[in-house]
Amino acid sequence: MANIAAKRIKREFKEVMKSEEVADGTLKLELVNNSWTELKGQIAGPTETPYEGGKFILEIKVPETYPFNPPKIRFLTRIWHPNVSSVTGAICLDILKDQWAAALTLRTVLLSIQALLSAAEPNDPQDAVVAKQYRENIELFNLTAQHWTNVYAGGPNLVLHFVQKVQMLTDMGVDEHQARVALSTFDWELERATEQLFS
Repeated sequence: MANIAAKRIKREFKEVMKSEEVADGTLKLELVNNSWTELKGQIAGPTETPYEGGKFILEIKVPETYPFNPPKIRFLTRIWHPNVSSVTGAICLDILKDQWAAALTLRTVLLSIQALLSAAEPNDPQDAVVAKQYRENIELFNLTAQHWTNVYAGGPNLVLHFVQKVQMLTDMGVDEHQARVALSTFDWELERATEQLFS
């Protein structure tokens, strides 16, 4: 790895480790295979959002051209959010693309991703289906996001009738995650989700 990038990441890693966010459990950062180019981040779901109580794991790949180019970051934890792909975990956030500046650090990037969970941008979506639900039925969106947080990120809030609907489809032989995606996509209408899965 280019020396400038490695030095910079080591410094930023220490900055994150000493931060109040690590102390209070809001952020976590660790190396993958003792490499400074691959890291694993974790952010806590912000309070008073459907992600509250969840722990979300992020894959962070640092290019050799860092800090002149942004790190590549995606969610490894599945999440229901307009600006994150529910399939790949790709994140739509300006500072990870054209608004990147060399002055930004891993800590500020992680905090920006966490802030995105509190303030979605449905008009600049990464996931059109989720954004549509967010714009058209915010209550249903919040429940769906809460359900995904409970199932995939260890969040505390169980949405029982969603769990039961997923169970109905798994009883028909559908993969649990596919069942959840179909139901979430079709606003939890069992008939439409079933049609889509079996057509």
